[in-house]
Amino acid sequence: MAKLYPGMAFTNIKSNRKTYIPYMLSCSLTIALFYIIGSLGSNEGLSKMWGGDMLSSYMSLGQAVTAIFAVIFLFYINSFLIKRRKSEFGLYNILGMEKKHICRVIFLETVFTFLITMAFGLFLGIMLDKLLYLVISRILAAKIPLGFYISTSSILQSLMLFGGIFLLMFLNSMRHIYRSKPVDLLKSRSAGEKEPKAKWILAAIGLLCLAAGYYIAVTTTNPVAAVALFFIAVVLVIIGTYLLFTAGSIALLKILKKNKGYYYKTKHFVSISSMMYRMKKNAVGLANICILSTMVLVIISTTLALFLGVDDSLKQRYPSEYDITCKAEENDAFDKSVQTLHDSAKSEGLTLINELSYRDFSFSAIYEKSKDFFVTDPGLYSNLSAMQKYNQLVTFVVVPLEDYNKAMGKNETLGENEVLVYSSRQELPVDTINVFDLSLHVKKTLTGFMPNGNTAAKISSGHFVVVKDLSVIDKMKKGQDEALGKDAERFGSWLEINYMADVAGNAETQKDQILAAYHKTWDQIYETNENAGDQGFNGILECRSSEVDSFRGVFSGLFFIGVFLGILFLMATVLIMYYKQITEGYEDKQRFMILQNVGMSHHEVKQTIRSQILTVFFLPLITAGIHIGFAFPFLYRIMTLMNLFNLRLFTFCSIGCFLAFALFYGITYWLTSKLYYGIVKK
Repeated sequence: MAKLYPGMAFTNIKSNRKTYIPYMLSCSLTIALFYIIGSLGSNEGLSKMWGGDMLSSYMSLGQAVTAIFAVIFLFYINSFLIKRRKSEFGLYNILGMEKKHICRVIFLETVFTFLITMAFGLFLGIMLDKLLYLVISRILAAKIPLGFYISTSSILQSLMLFGGIFLLMFLNSMRHIYRSKPVDLLKSRSAGEKEPKAKWILAAIGLLCLAAGYYIAVTTTNPVAAVALFFIAVVLVIIGTYLLFTAGSIALLKILKKNKGYYYKTKHFVSISSMMYRMKKNAVGLANICILSTMVLVIISTTLALFLGVDDSLKQRYPSEYDITCKAEENDAFDKSVQTLHDSAKSEGLTLINELSYRDFSFSAIYEKSKDFFVTDPGLYSNLSAMQKYNQLVTFVVVPLEDYNKAMGKNETLGENEVLVYSSRQELPVDTINVFDLSLHVKKTLTGFMPNGNTAAKISSGHFVVVKDLSVIDKMKKGQDEALGKDAERFGSWLEINYMADVAGNAETQKDQILAAYHKTWDQIYETNENAGDQGFNGILECRSSEVDSFRGVFSGLFFIGVFLGILFLMATVLIMYYKQITEGYEDKQRFMILQNVGMSHHEVKQTIRSQILTVFFLPLITAGIHIGFAFPFLYRIMTLMNLFNLRLFTFCSIGCFLAFALFYGITYWLTSKLYYGIVKK
């Protein structure tokens, strides 16, 4: 008897291979991806690369997401398999097998599946891990190491996680067996269907949730508020999608059914009646496909745009090759640091060009629309829960007119209480800036301004304000000091002086010399600082070339995680479509026979069912495209926080990803539909 159970388990897997092979391949791929992310995250060679430490932290995050996904996805597919086999288990029960014997067979099936998928998944993961490590080394311009790295910790984590998942799936299968009666198991796939009822309230709630999510995406103009409201919008769209697919589709079909002139036509009569039952059974699965498709498109398009636009983001944050910033009152130390940079650059054979210098005073404020006033108390915007206030959070960078004209080669003039304004990310919402005890009229909106990487690094929208002279800045500083109190020094309430310069020639080919000059300058000015005490240099020295590898590490990490998660969600989408085609095939086989028996020709029946299948399977893709269309401006505003202002690049990435995904989706449908028609024709 003991030898019978393993044989039955193997036979069951073999006889159900159409459903088990895709399931086992998906398990293996999930295990491989989980291992790869864990292995790359723990690889010491990766953490030693420039930007590799950030990439490792992203891998840890990706591994956590993969683990959560694995639990949900594998449970979903396993539940489908168990439901498909209920009649088989009922037959075993009728033929004399007790439920404990059936559970023993299922246990052995689970063990065999676990061992096969774990072995293949780890083998695939170990092979691909080395390949991806070489790709990352290439992207980060690091030396390609020799040898073969196998992460024992990732193997143990994979065994523990997926061992636990398979154990839980077995317990869930036992629950299904013990809670069902033999007759119920036998009749589970042949029970009659009742016409679905229209759930008008749920359909209305779904429509409202979707509209609310779209409204947030379209009307939120501040990037900071977009981040704060992103999760809320996503949840609303997900709820709306599920409710509209489950309740809204039935409600729409009921409305069409009530239209007598439309409904009582042969073509429409059959289509609407059949679609009701089809949507009743498939609504949740179709909503899952829609949500997963949207996730794939969002993740791949955003991370691809960030990866391809890394140079744009770098130049936004570091607009010049060298940048020196310090308090304006430390003028002597500032002049010495600039001269030191000149000397260091000259010693490395570099020529500094595009030099400019200007003073500025910056502060953050909340615009209170009801009072038409900018409030600078940090207590009002230091709490993330105040989302509505973040929608009006701005950073002002105030520059004297003298410095602006000199740096930009202009000859602008200003009267009393007049200013020039240049805005980044978002336009200034007023024509008059009421702040502190000042009321400043915007004389002109500028189309260009001096580069300022520090403002680009901040999450709030930046507004550069040119004032008549330093006396206006002194009044602002006094008002800010009063608002900040003892925190004035901590929040940086002082006038700064900035120096920026580029290097003649190609920065890539001169990277070693640029970095050498940077390190020489760093060593000299901060060594002077230690010896000079309070009289030394207390500012900031930055170099764009020193941050290139770090930026590439960050954006490469995001792209890799995006690709990994995209593959996971894509795999889930394909598998749900595959199983849905199998389910549709067996159900439509019976419908095909019934429709022919009531007088419809073979051609009419085939045409009717084909149109329904096309509608059902391409509805999620169309809906996902609509979701992406509404989310596009929302996502772009969030991308600007990462200094990606290249709208054209993001547009191309979004459209390109959607077209590529639509092609893949269509090919998947075409391949799985062959299986569907094969089942129906039998």
